[in-house]
Amino acid sequence: MGIYQDWVLPRLIDLVMRNRALTAYRQRLVPKAEGRVLEIGVGSGLNLPFYSDRASHIVGLDPSFELLAMARDVAKRSAVPVSFLNGSAEAIPLPDKSIDTVVTTWTLCSIPEVERALAEVRRILRPGGAFLFVEHGLAPEPGVQRWQHRLTPAWMRVGGGCHLDRAPDRLLASAGLHVTDLETGYMNGPRPMTFMYEGRARSR
Repeated sequence: MGIYQDWVLPRLIDLVMRNRALTAYRQRLVPKAEGRVLEIGVGSGLNLPFYSDRASHIVGLDPSFELLAMARDVAKRSAVPVSFLNGSAEAIPLPDKSIDTVVTTWTLCSIPEVERALAEVRRILRPGGAFLFVEHGLAPEPGVQRWQHRLTPAWMRVGGGCHLDRAPDRLLASAGLHVTDLETGYMNGPRPMTFMYEGRARSR
């Protein structure tokens, strides 16, 4: 399991994340990040080319050494300064209220203790700071939801802990983050895996 978890799985996830259908989401979301930015689950750096000069510095956090090594190569071509942290979202090694914008793209689904991670997000965001997110999750139709609940236990084992049935908007609200903008809908593909949440939340 060690080789699969530490070497094979990160590369499989990176391959999936390179799906061109996801690029439009990145293009819309990532340039909105402002000031000092923390990207949780930076992975291999696929979002880095989309940051604008509204960002003054990007901190990329990821638990995978393999993916961070790939992201460092991408960062060499970034117009915005980038630094990296190897670690988990449940214990973000940054001071309180030190970040202006947090960015996640298809990340909340796979964080083991997601409530604890969002408490950390709230801690490190400055008052009024933004949380920008694109996530897949719980669909509105009961029939699709039933399939999501059925598939999630097996999907987690092969997909790096990915849950198909989390509702990002509810998780953010429970963490005390105020969702100010939200768009939802299916992208192409199997419905249990393709219901998207795209939006912005604010710290209070």
